[in-house]
Amino acid sequence: MSYEIEGKLIVKSDTVQVSDKFKKREFVLEKSEDSNGETYTETIKFQSVQANCDKLDSVNVGDNIKISFNIKGRKWDKDGKVSYFNNLDAWKVEKVSGDTPTAEPEAGGDLPF
Repeated sequence: MSYEIEGKLIVKSDTVQVSDKFKKREFVLEKSEDSNGETYTETIKFQSVQANCDKLDSVNVGDNIKISFNIKGRKWDKDGKVSYFNNLDAWKVEKVSGDTPTAEPEAGGDLPF
């Protein structure tokens, strides 16, 4: 299942080569929502893996972006102790602007009046 979220990029880490066959890049998105006159701000850490690491090259800290991501979870059992881990794996990164451009009529075009 895929999810989307928009927010401001506040941290963009370098790509880390974890092993010969695995690399990842972490980043943090700031998401604010207003509810009942209060503003609630969340800071959410994502990661991109493998070829998706390069998708962060087109955005900068401070940009408003839209992330498409999957939620991944796994169980880890070591020495009888069980832990669970979750990752938010981003696979698409788009820069968004706060302003929506408006269409201007073309000069000299056919007007209905």
